[in-house]
Amino acid sequence: MCYNSCNECPRKVFSDSVTIVTIDGTDTLVVDVPSQSFNNCQRGCLVIVQNIPAAATISMPVAISIGGVTTTVYPVVNCNGVQVTVPMLRTRTRYPFKVALNATSGVFRIQKNLSCAPTNVLAAIPAPTTDAPVGG
Repeated sequence: MCYNSCNECPRKVFSDSVTIVTIDGTDTLVVDVPSQSFNNCQRGCLVIVQNIPAAATISMPVAISIGGVTTTVYPVVNCNGVQVTVPMLRTRTRYPFKVALNATSGVFRIQKNLSCAPTNVLAAIPAPTTDAPVGG
């Protein structure tokens, strides 16, 4: 059942922190949520309360940690299974999610609210700069 008002919904999950953590050599934006269990196919709504760090880059993947434990994180993917990156998220926005588990791990699949996200495609390749010849 989905509530018409988020204030009534018991499935809201508010972030405890948003940090950048290096995982397997890759900087990752980690959204930490309060300690709780998430079951397979469980639905909920994630609300990122804190600001996204200014050092976050457009290609940085997003993951969720639970209860402050950043040694185990769970990727955040959009509805078609593509990894969510930093510019796809906004603070203080409700993101409906569904948990998908396998034998060893799981992912948080965002169900909607990412449709206006940028594609992260560069507009152009920067032209190389050369030093102007010095006249003699």
